[in-house]
Amino acid sequence: MRTIPPVTKNLLIINILMYLATEVLVRTGVDLRDILGLHFFLAPDFKVYQLLTYIFMHGDLTHIFFNMFALWMFGCVIERVLGSKKFLIYFLVCGIGAGIIQEAAQFANYSIENLSAYSTVNYGGEVIAMSDYLNKWTTVGASGAIYGILLAFGMLFPEERIFIFPLPIPIKAKWFVLIYAAIELFFALNQTGDGVAHVAHLGGMLFGFLLIRYWQHHPGSAGFGTGGGRQFFDNMRSSWEKRSHKPAGPSRPADPTPQETDWEYNARKKTEQDEIDRLLDKIRMSGYDSLTDQEKRRLFESGKD
Repeated sequence: MRTIPPVTKNLLIINILMYLATEVLVRTGVDLRDILGLHFFLAPDFKVYQLLTYIFMHGDLTHIFFNMFALWMFGCVIERVLGSKKFLIYFLVCGIGAGIIQEAAQFANYSIENLSAYSTVNYGGEVIAMSDYLNKWTTVGASGAIYGILLAFGMLFPEERIFIFPLPIPIKAKWFVLIYAAIELFFALNQTGDGVAHVAHLGGMLFGFLLIRYWQHHPGSAGFGTGGGRQFFDNMRSSWEKRSHKPAGPSRPADPTPQETDWEYNARKKTEQDEIDRLLDKIRMSGYDSLTDQEKRRLFESGKD
């Protein structure tokens, strides 16, 4: 836990504590999912604050496990790149944006069915009032915000290779994001009735995309950092290079040679690190493809040192 950035760590703790509180209180007849989950805005139980609180509610253990695993895995990287303040803003914007898109989708479905708030509907073989039916449209979970974080990773590190079970080989982050977006779009359009808010996931990615683009076009407001994010990025790249089967080329010695004094060695390493920092900043602002072939080779060679 000491190595997890502060916002990511606190988000993990809050979500886990809220899940435990939900499981305990439901035994006493208090359902936090119903109180803090996001209801359809035409439903009697809808409250504006639910657009925020629903993010910290989860349906079951599997739901929260995979969300928190993704938050830990990708949130640590993105927080180190954006900085803690920007990362918290990004997380909340994606989560609230996902809720707004989910509400819009539910309203479109409601309008298409031409339902009346004063009508009745057959729900599971039982005829109930429309107001009660609307209350059953409840959305919970941080998935929208998590999908926004996945998108940020794909946009900031498009060429970074990651492993996805059950694929036997790593794929680039940009393809990873596109595959997930395509899957969510397919399920959203086909309305499979699996109880998953696929539209909300897409909403989180949409708001994340817009915010990242805004920050990229307004560098002064972005606050992209290089410290911990650079280190995490370099560690992942180094790990991949060690697993690759490409023949290792000649590399510079890691320690001072007899012909190189300590001062010369330290000066050379500082110059090299400054160059790598510049390249990584360029990637974060404009993407990996903005590098020249020579800069790409330089970055590749540094990963093998």
